[in-house]
Amino acid sequence: MIHEVDEALRRLVREHALSGTDVEVAFEAPTKDWAARRNAPTVNVYLYDIREDLRRRQRGMLNSYDDRGQVVSRRLPPRHVKLSYLVTAWVQRTEDEHRLLSDLLVGLLRHESVPAPLLTGSLAALELPVPMSCALPPPEDRAFADVWSALGGELKPSLDVVVSAPVDTGRAYPAAPPARTVRVDLGDTTLDGVA
Repeated sequence: MIHEVDEALRRLVREHALSGTDVEVAFEAPTKDWAARRNAPTVNVYLYDIREDLRRRQRGMLNSYDDRGQVVSRRLPPRHVKLSYLVTAWVQRTEDEHRLLSDLLVGLLRHESVPAPLLTGSLAALELPVPMSCALPPPEDRAFADVWSALGGELKPSLDVVVSAPVDTGRAYPAAPPARTVRVDLGDTTLDGVA
C-alpha cells in the first residue's frame, strides 16, 4: 500500500502540481550525500513517519452481499494509516526553490484527498477516499528539526504532506445461510413457521 501512495504522489506532483516541468521526483532520504549528487531540479518526497490514524478507526463488522442481496460474509472495516512525507525542492538558487515550493503548495492544496484516478492496486480496489493534508502544523510529539537532525542535514524549507490510506485487514468471516424455518418454543406450545 505504501508503494501505491508513493506512485500516486509522484503522479500528483508531476501531472497536477508541476505540470509541464521536467522536475524529477525522488523518494530517497535527503541526506547530505544524496543532495550532493543532485544535478537536476528535484522534488524529494521523503516518507518519515507511519502511524495508525486512530480518528478514522471504525468498530463493528461490514457486510458483503451476493447478487440476491443476502449477506455472504462479514469483514472488519479497513484501518487507516497516516503516511507523513517531508516534501522539499532541490535546485541551485533559493528563489527557484521558493517558486517550486509555492507551486507544490498551491497544487497540493487543491486536493482534499488523493484524486481517485491516481489510485492503483489495493487503494483503488477499496473504492474509499484517501484523505490528504498539506502544510498543517506537526503533532506536538514531532518536530521537523528532529527529522533533519536524524538525516544529518541542515534545516531546509519543506512541506508536510500527510496521507491517510485505508488498509484492508483481510479478516473476513463467512455468514451462515439464511434460516429456512423458525421454531419458537413457548413451554407448553411450540410454533413452527417458514422464514
